[in-house]
Amino acid sequence: MKLIIYPPIDDARLTKVQAAAGEMAVINCPDLATALREIRDADGFFGKLTPDLLQAAGQLRWVQSPTASLEHYLFPELVAHPCQLSNMRGLFSDVVADHALTMVLCFARNFHVYLRQQHWAPVGNPQMVADFTAGPGTVSDVDRAHRHLSDQTLGVVGVGAIGREILRRAAAFGMSLRGVDPDVKEIPELELAIEPLAALPSVLSACDFVVIAAPHTPETEKLFNRPMLRHLRPTAFLINIGRGAIVDLTDLTAALATGELAGAGLDVSEFEPLPAEHPLWKMPNVIITPHVAASSNRIAERHLAVLCENVSRFSRGEPLLNLADKTRWY
Repeated sequence: MKLIIYPPIDDARLTKVQAAAGEMAVINCPDLATALREIRDADGFFGKLTPDLLQAAGQLRWVQSPTASLEHYLFPELVAHPCQLSNMRGLFSDVVADHALTMVLCFARNFHVYLRQQHWAPVGNPQMVADFTAGPGTVSDVDRAHRHLSDQTLGVVGVGAIGREILRRAAAFGMSLRGVDPDVKEIPELELAIEPLAALPSVLSACDFVVIAAPHTPETEKLFNRPMLRHLRPTAFLINIGRGAIVDLTDLTAALATGELAGAGLDVSEFEPLPAEHPLWKMPNVIITPHVAASSNRIAERHLAVLCENVSRFSRGEPLLNLADKTRWY
């Protein structure tokens, strides 16, 4: 058996992959010409597969993508090929969930306002100082401007590993939960039944915060257009830590500009990087982070662990982790 790697990986990782491969040969290809030659009799491949490489392959049975997302990895010939494809999903679940809940907390506690103004002026009307001294048992405008999380409903669109972690964290804050996914399922520990995609409009209308954690697929591309956004309440916040292509950026901008949404938190956008002149940068009710939700000093070690585990399983003829449905892009 033979596994080829292209582009090449560093010596430290290569040593661990070779140890995991056992008696299977591992070829770390330094250039494309080598990869095209070596893939002819390769059984497995790790790296960036191209149509030319796939065409040169004579007996390829397994491809390991170095990424979790597959919209930029797949191509028609690979979808049609009988090889198995596995990806790197599951590495980022806790990290991305932390990022999503950070945005929820920022909006709920008005940090998006306080961080910008950087002076002593609570959110509310000009009488806020008086409100602070109004005495116990009163409800001030300051109080009304902040969300009590256990009174809020959070919906997650795309309940895979990341979506499930977001729901777990939201449950810890006492939030009510809704979830939408093409694969309807139960989450017993949360006593939550995930609803089908057809239920999305009704779920949106019931939520105070909606987090998009879905992959980019033909089904989800521009799913959140103006008609879909109008199912959200004017008091609701939309957070996207999934894929930028899921939200029509022009429609979202228009919805925010006209007050159809309370705000948006975006780690991803339809166009990246978001142009410096884009109006979203100047909207006070928008939080933008530069596609860093998955960033963590733990990801590299997890990535290598999954790769080595699958190399080991493949060499022994055992079931692989993270097998993807190529026709569904995940």
